[in-house]
Amino acid sequence: MTAWKEYQEQHKDRFLNELLDLLRIPSVSAKSEHKADMLKCADVVKASLLAAGADTVTIYETEGHPIVYGEKIIDPSKPTVLVYGHYDVQPAEPLELWNSPAFEPTIIDGKIFARGSCDDKGQFYMHVKALEILVKTNTLTNNIKFCIEGEEEVGSPNLGKFVSANKELLKADCVLISDTAMLSLDTPSMDVGVRGLSYIEVEVTGPNRDLHSGVYGGAIANPITILAKMIASMHDENNHITIPGFYDDVVNSTDEERALMAKAPFNEQEYKDELGVKELWGEKGYSTMERTGIRPTMELNGIWGGYIGEGAKTVLPSKAFAKISARLVPNQSSETITNLIINYLQKIAPTNVTVKATLHHGGEPYMTPIDSKGYQAAAKAIETTFGKQPIPVRGGGSIPICSLFEKELGIKIIFMGFGLDSDNLHSPNEKYNIKNYYKGIETIPYFHKYFTEMA
Repeated sequence: MTAWKEYQEQHKDRFLNELLDLLRIPSVSAKSEHKADMLKCADVVKASLLAAGADTVTIYETEGHPIVYGEKIIDPSKPTVLVYGHYDVQPAEPLELWNSPAFEPTIIDGKIFARGSCDDKGQFYMHVKALEILVKTNTLTNNIKFCIEGEEEVGSPNLGKFVSANKELLKADCVLISDTAMLSLDTPSMDVGVRGLSYIEVEVTGPNRDLHSGVYGGAIANPITILAKMIASMHDENNHITIPGFYDDVVNSTDEERALMAKAPFNEQEYKDELGVKELWGEKGYSTMERTGIRPTMELNGIWGGYIGEGAKTVLPSKAFAKISARLVPNQSSETITNLIINYLQKIAPTNVTVKATLHHGGEPYMTPIDSKGYQAAAKAIETTFGKQPIPVRGGGSIPICSLFEKELGIKIIFMGFGLDSDNLHSPNEKYNIKNYYKGIETIPYFHKYFTEMA
């Protein structure tokens, strides 16, 4: 609509500056020293929703970081969309690998470089500005609710309790999430599913203290060596995961689905060049797009032990540690897979070490039907502003709360992401294209319009 476009054009500089201010808040949920920043960020989100036209906004305390809930109800009989997002961000470390300070947003070649720029501040804030456009142009045709949490990056440990206790408050006809990516602005796409997650930390202990590697080396098992061998054994020569039972519940994609995925443009050489690798790696028999979307994976996220300071110290360490995550696909259960991984590591460990495993967090895989009204409304909205129908794809990441929302509220989730896979999520130099930010703000009002018409 012309009024929407004119309003956005008139206020686009302010829309951008507001996001930059939000990005300056180091709302790192994983670190206790940022508790005050988390509270500050929740306050800013509340103020932004009120300024955009929300009727009421409440900050709900949890055992961890607060949840911001806001709503604009024009008529209880009208369709209601629940927008979910998160204001917390990943830690910025290693800081030395950033080309500009992580919490001082820097614009280079039309891209905003800052932690949280894409995941998820830049993306959920599009919905705040879309609300403003709809309210200020008096064109809102449905009710909109917002649930913006502060613990997504640590597994949303308190969101389940909040949703279960506030079903009537959160009652809606669908959940709209922008925390995913599309192929490009030239080739728009929509995620029809995300993978689940199992994340554990493993501690391997050998001797009761660090030892002199000359005096004891060769006589005592080195926990780092043992841990490395254990981890290496989790994949075979075809990069197939060797844990017994790991694939038992996997729903294999049909030939038709694989053929549809193959239609998405993918340049392998550009992919390798962008990542600085000579060859790709993964499970034999599957394409890169399939490996990152429809297949489960097992990754080592961190490993440490012994002496890692400057210079040399000839030590045989007492302990070694690793963080391991598995990405899951339908019909896998995070609880089942977590138990399989832990049991496997404990079973294969030699008797000269002990193994302790701790669950960090997990989440279930999720698929959304492409014949739902929500998906159709989102696809039509994207086609309206992009001039092309979006390609349905599977997302490789995880959004643990998806199955929770469907179970507790009985509604489907619609993924309408505007980020790119190359936006360095969770990595140094995270970025978000300003064009994508503006395109999201332009497109989201059409979703609400079409969803109301289809309801």
